[in-house]
Amino acid sequence: EFMTSERVKVAAMLGLALALCNADRVVMSVAIVPLSQAYGWTPSFAGVVQSSFLWGYLVSPIIGGALVDYYGGKRVMAYGVALWSFATFLSPWAAARSLWLFISTRILLGVAEGVALPCMNNMVLRWFPRTERSSAVGIAMAGFQLGNTIGLLLSPIIMSRTGTFGPFVIFGLFGFLWVLVWISAITGTPGEHPQISAYELEYITKGQKLVKPQVQGERLRKIPPFRNLLSKWPTWALISANAMHSWGYFVILSWMPVYFKTIFHVNLREAAWFSAIPWVMMAVLGYVAGVVSDALIRNGTSITLTRKIMQTIGFVGPGIALIGLNAAKSPAIASAWLTIAVGLMSFGHSGFLVNFQV
Repeated sequence: EFMTSERVKVAAMLGLALALCNADRVVMSVAIVPLSQAYGWTPSFAGVVQSSFLWGYLVSPIIGGALVDYYGGKRVMAYGVALWSFATFLSPWAAARSLWLFISTRILLGVAEGVALPCMNNMVLRWFPRTERSSAVGIAMAGFQLGNTIGLLLSPIIMSRTGTFGPFVIFGLFGFLWVLVWISAITGTPGEHPQISAYELEYITKGQKLVKPQVQGERLRKIPPFRNLLSKWPTWALISANAMHSWGYFVILSWMPVYFKTIFHVNLREAAWFSAIPWVMMAVLGYVAGVVSDALIRNGTSITLTRKIMQTIGFVGPGIALIGLNAAKSPAIASAWLTIAVGLMSFGHSGFLVNFQV
């Protein structure tokens, strides 16, 4: 029943959105190599171009979370995907006119993509019972990591046929297509869905013991209590866990192709292949971690202990693997260590990330 349910379709669409999110993001990790060669960028300036996405991403998840509380995950996700797809699609036009205009599109991409994870959490909260949320996050985040794989593998192929900016146009168009499907096939809550079975609706509702069901048209028109939230130690625990996870994640995501090309002197396509393998492992292990996490909770392990176990694996495992990376003497060995590090990092999705949900 689970795999054919309406809630799984929601998780699958969230996974596709997050795949587009990362594909649009990671294309720059591949394009930065030919762009640096074409324009004579130094590694420092290439870092400025790479980091411009994060300038926009810095505060947008906070704004996105407030918008999601006010308007709901469905609507905000639709606008977010449309805006970041527009920024991606616009990149070739911007680059032809000004470097700083091109950087501005990357900043806009970061602003728009900041709503993705708050929207995902909101939709999982509304559509899934408490005992299935780790699995739902695992499905959605598997799409997130597969987006890295898709972007890394397809970008060099598309570039070889259409030029450096070809992937920007193609990925942007796919984003617009996703928005059309999302607004026509998905509802903000199970109660609004015209085709959901009475059994599934009852199952979801009963499994949301601590969540007030949101009726059609209802919105939480209230400014989030930021001052109260920031006075709580659990809030800072989540912030610090997210900061440490994101630091490692974005450094690896942004620089892995450059690392393989400069340290091991492989060509761009080989660098993309070596860089893609770790994200496949992250997608697989992220789903496995979600299933195991839900199983532990169903079998009586407390939610708090389960989240701590998953987060410990998600921090300690990658730390050990990255120490091993220092001894790598070949691109294959380096990719193996990075695969272990990135794969185990996904356990944090069943730790701090799912813990944002009530």
